[in-house]
Amino acid sequence: MTDRGPADSTRDRIVTAAKAEFSRHGIAGARVDRIAKEARTSKERVYAYFRSKEALYAFVAGQELTVMAEATRMDPTDLPGYAGRVFDYFIGNPEHYRLLAWGRLELSEAPDAESPTWAAMTRKLEQLRDAQRAGHLDPAWDPVDILSLVSQITMSWVGQPEVAHLSARQARDPGTEARRAAVVKAVRLLFPPARTP
Repeated sequence: MTDRGPADSTRDRIVTAAKAEFSRHGIAGARVDRIAKEARTSKERVYAYFRSKEALYAFVAGQELTVMAEATRMDPTDLPGYAGRVFDYFIGNPEHYRLLAWGRLELSEAPDAESPTWAAMTRKLEQLRDAQRAGHLDPAWDPVDILSLVSQITMSWVGQPEVAHLSARQARDPGTEARRAAVVKAVRLLFPPARTP
C-alpha cells in the first residue's frame, strides 16, 4: 500500500466536497469556489486536478457508478433480487441518486463510449445477453428494454418524491418495506428469476 501524500488528501477533499455540491445544486448550479472552500483549498487547486467543473462532475459521477455497481451487483439470473438491492441503495443514499439525476437532466449529449455511464450500461447489457443465451432470461425481451424497465421500476420511489409523500398518507401500508416489496414483485412478474435444477 502506498502512502498518500498531502496532494492526494487535497484531491480527496475536493472530490468529497464536489459530491455534496453537485448533489445539492446540480452541475450548472454548483460553484467551484464553494467546493474549494469546503475542501479547504483554492479554486486554482481544484482546476489543477480537474480541468473544468464538468470534468470534476464526470469524475465524481464515475466514482458513484462504480460504488453503486459494487453495492448492488446485478445478477441477470435474479433481477428481482437486484431490484431490491438498487432500491435499498438509493433509499439509503438519496443524495447519490440526485447526483446522477442531475447529470441526466443537464448533460444534453448522449454519453460517449469513454464515459463511465456508457461502460456501466454496456457491461449490464452484455450480462443480460449472456443470461438470455444461457436460457436464464426470456430471449423475446430486448436486453435494452429489460435494463430500462428494471431501472425505472427500482428507482420509481426515489425518483418521484411527490408519489413517495403521497404513499405516506394514502398507501394501505405506508412503510418502506411495502414499497420495496412492490418493486421486487413488479420485477419478478416481468422477469422471473431463473429456475435452478
